[in-house]
Amino acid sequence: MFIDTHCHLTYDFTDDVDNIIARAEKAGVGAMICATAKPDDFLPAIDIAKKRKNIFVTIGVHPDYTDVNPDKYLTDEILNNPYVVGIGEIGLDYHGDTNNREAQIKLFEKQLEISLKHNLPVAIHARDAEQDTASILTNKYRGVMHCFTSSWDLAKTMLNRGFYFSASGILTFKNADSVRETFAKIPTDRIVIETDAPYCAPVPYRGQKCEPAMVIETAKVLAQIKNLQLDDLEFILAENTKKLYPKCHVKL
Repeated sequence: MFIDTHCHLTYDFTDDVDNIIARAEKAGVGAMICATAKPDDFLPAIDIAKKRKNIFVTIGVHPDYTDVNPDKYLTDEILNNPYVVGIGEIGLDYHGDTNNREAQIKLFEKQLEISLKHNLPVAIHARDAEQDTASILTNKYRGVMHCFTSSWDLAKTMLNRGFYFSASGILTFKNADSVRETFAKIPTDRIVIETDAPYCAPVPYRGQKCEPAMVIETAKVLAQIKNLQLDDLEFILAENTKKLYPKCHVKL
């Protein structure tokens, strides 16, 4: 089975989660990791996981929410939950005009320290913030560069620090040659796959609301890039995901 390692099932899907999951399973996507971005997402995401097979959760505060104190919400009770497999998405986003970089860094660093306390991997959002991301994410942390579209230079740095890299639907975009070139260089045993649903729908679904079933289209392009049969890639990605997220105990 394929595992969508990063989808936002609490965004626009709450009234249709069962149908979303059924379509994913029909497409060969048998497990999903529901990422969160703000405290309002945490309990709804865990509730989705509790009620269904092979759904897991990452808990974190996105850099858009610098007014949130993560110590208040990333509690022992939440992070020790068996369905919570990591902390994310967290990170830095300097896209456009931003005057809150210091606040973003403070939020990011607090959550990284919490990840060490709980021995949980992190799912990293890094947009137009390569230098600060690289300086903050030392090799004492472990995790994945979510929806990776940054430079090969950042990829090399984070490879040396043991991180994984997640391919999203952007990999299929016509203008994403540089992203495909980067993933061609990243070792296959350090790659996982995601939709980032409801965002980044892959070709041929561009412009539509993305959902986990569509991760197959990204997998097809990734298989071509890595010169692998799709079945072989499916097995490799599942094994990588379980190494990245040890708490992700997929049931067949």
